[in-house]
Amino acid sequence: PGPLPPLSRNWSHCRCGCPGKGEGRRGGGSREGGRVGDERGARRRRADAADPRSPWLRCGVLPLSAGAPGLRHLPVLRDRGFDWNDGLFDVTWSENNEHVLITCSGDGSLQLWDTAEATGPLQVFKEHTQEVYSVDWSQTRGEQLVVSGSWDQTAKLWDPTVGKSLCTFRGHEGVIYSTIWSPHIPGCFASTSGDQTLRVWDVKTSGVKIVIPAHQAEILSCDWCKYNENLLVTGAVDCSLRGWDLRNIRQPVFELLGHAYAIRRVKFSPFHASLLASCSYDFTVRFWNFSKPNPLLETVEHHTEFTCGLDLSLHSPTQVADCAWDETVKIYNPDCLMIPP
Repeated sequence: PGPLPPLSRNWSHCRCGCPGKGEGRRGGGSREGGRVGDERGARRRRADAADPRSPWLRCGVLPLSAGAPGLRHLPVLRDRGFDWNDGLFDVTWSENNEHVLITCSGDGSLQLWDTAEATGPLQVFKEHTQEVYSVDWSQTRGEQLVVSGSWDQTAKLWDPTVGKSLCTFRGHEGVIYSTIWSPHIPGCFASTSGDQTLRVWDVKTSGVKIVIPAHQAEILSCDWCKYNENLLVTGAVDCSLRGWDLRNIRQPVFELLGHAYAIRRVKFSPFHASLLASCSYDFTVRFWNFSKPNPLLETVEHHTEFTCGLDLSLHSPTQVADCAWDETVKIYNPDCLMIPP
């Protein structure tokens, strides 16, 4: 069996599946193949779910601020929070309206918010029968399409102007951890799952185009290369990152090793074709250039608990943001991005 994650200082499972503060225990849910990755076990601990006094309701708050240190060329906005009655797992901005976003939550619903309005959600979409773990807004302008992925093993297609889903995609045999639109091909998205596969879907046919048995472990994250419509990367509980060329899926085009625990998020750079970043339950963020003989460029370890969120700025080629279960967001410029790859 693989290694277990280290003990945190004060972990107990809150009702949204993340370790809240409480008595110490190992975090991350159940263990598949000896490693952390399957978070379903933790989500089933729904203590105090109906109690409005529950301290865990703070996990359903969506705070918004553009005034964080290190964010340049952005107006400073006052903090604003929107409450929801269950844990929020993912968020995606509209490509057409800077004030509109969608979140997804542990009660199986998606929430449409207008940040210019200090009220509740504009609309709630409730069709998934289990937790919704991933949501992504199409990057094709003029196309109001949102895709969601759930632990009910389905992905759903939504138009926020319509009160119900447009289509349901079935085929995964495990919980869906990630759904993400192609930045190149309209109506095409990828998903990863606890069934150890990466799948590529076409909304025009309502079916799967490609199924890739990408890892022998649960796959928690994937991303499309911004410079190659055929290249995706996956990150899994087996601690590896693998690149896949959709024109030849028999074997990965690259494999990156170095993380000690499950990889929670992976992102390609929007500025460099062969550069990507990953974050892991080993508390680190790692930067890679898969075209180099020694692909690991830098390891950043500045969190005290699991690192679970990561993105590379679309506006600055050197700026990165990440977040962790230590309740902090870090915005920084890693050394490896200060030097042209």
